[in-house]
Amino acid sequence: MRTHHLALARNRFVLAALAGTTALGVGACTRPAATDVVAAPLPAVTPTPSTSPPSPAPVVTPVAAHSPPVRTSPARRGCAPVRPASGFYEAGRVGTAPLTTPVSRCTTISVSNIMDPAHPDDRCQTFLVGLWPLVDGSLTYTEPVTACGGTRTVLARDIPDHTRFLVLYDVDYIDPQIQNVTFKVWR
Repeated sequence: MRTHHLALARNRFVLAALAGTTALGVGACTRPAATDVVAAPLPAVTPTPSTSPPSPAPVVTPVAAHSPPVRTSPARRGCAPVRPASGFYEAGRVGTAPLTTPVSRCTTISVSNIMDPAHPDDRCQTFLVGLWPLVDGSLTYTEPVTACGGTRTVLARDIPDHTRFLVLYDVDYIDPQIQNVTFKVWR
């Protein structure tokens, strides 16, 4: 029985690894208890002579120890970055040109690598997302979120594929020209 428990634990681990999860929980490990019954050895078997000619040895094809899982559909990638173009300025905010989420595993809209080229030490800005479709003639907006530097900061969650949106940021100054912040949008 002990070897049976080990085989089951190994199989759960292998299946979970192929599925990208842990079968036993985070950091969990199972080991048979000392009280488990150990299977008795199998009785010896005496071979009986055969009158037929010996069969050829089986051909063994080596298989990679870690074969990739079989995929039934094209691979879906995670979040991918873009550097959006500025679209407009209105009421103290700059908006990007409209963007669309691609087909991917990514379900968030995030920003990173934030910097004001005119003031390189200024690496924080307040962002929000405007989402289509229009509701009563307006976009639906997320709550403003302050994001800084190279760290990815999530602005919106549970965003489906092919969602049309734009990212807006609050400007700190408009004189001598409107603040232009560079950043990446992950979607």
